[in-house]
Amino acid sequence: MDNIIDITKISSGIEDEIKKSIKGCIIRPSIALIEIGDNKISKMYSNTIEDASNRVGIYFRHYEYEDNVPELTIINKIKELNNDEYVNGIVVSLPLPERYNEKRILNTIVNSKDINGVTDINIGRLISGRKTIATCISSGIMNIFEHYGVELDGKEVTVVCDKKSSIRSLVSILINSGATVTICTQNTKDIKKYTLESDIVISSINIKGIITGDMIKEGTIVIDAGISIDKDKIYGDIDYDTVVEKAKLITPKVDGVNTIIISMLLSNTLLCYNSKK
Repeated sequence: MDNIIDITKISSGIEDEIKKSIKGCIIRPSIALIEIGDNKISKMYSNTIEDASNRVGIYFRHYEYEDNVPELTIINKIKELNNDEYVNGIVVSLPLPERYNEKRILNTIVNSKDINGVTDINIGRLISGRKTIATCISSGIMNIFEHYGVELDGKEVTVVCDKKSSIRSLVSILINSGATVTICTQNTKDIKKYTLESDIVISSINIKGIITGDMIKEGTIVIDAGISIDKDKIYGDIDYDTVVEKAKLITPKVDGVNTIIISMLLSNTLLCYNSKK
């Protein structure tokens, strides 16, 4: 169907540009990824980043820890990587086990190596409209809109997410682009009331099939940025089969926006690498 967003094409274009740039680098850019525990989504995320890094020529370092490792050990490793001149980007694979203070761990990353745009300082800069690294999920979605010529000025947008979701930084970008944005969470009494009035629906709440066909109007642009696992099978937030016929544009059923998120992570690594020159 011609309303399915070609994520692979967009991501391949980004990766091709990265590969061209890296050919001119004397020292290869480097990503350091920290993974804690044995969460299936986190493991998948780590493996995908490693594969993508290898494709474009970015050096990948992987630090794996058991889920009983002291939080201070993780913080000290991040501080060590902050001071390592050969590391250009640091990313912590999420979600973390609940016993850890996620905000404290993420904010240990120096802003100049925060390739996922998750530190409070980088998010604050984004909200205030200053130039900074946006979360990869936000920049990835904006890349989709740009590729397809989606005009945001005057549009009604509903973002469905939880309180921890990194997609919340996207709200500031959308507002700065002239959109009217409504945020719904799992505590919103009637999400359908808001999605039915929206020109664009973006979901990153990680609840299988929460957005169904009866919740959107004809011609809605639908972005699935959620992921969940049920009986070892991966699902998105969109009940794809009931939504696809009504959507003007929709992300793929299987991958959602995951591929372009990884591409933006690689792009941000190169950006941090070049900023040190």
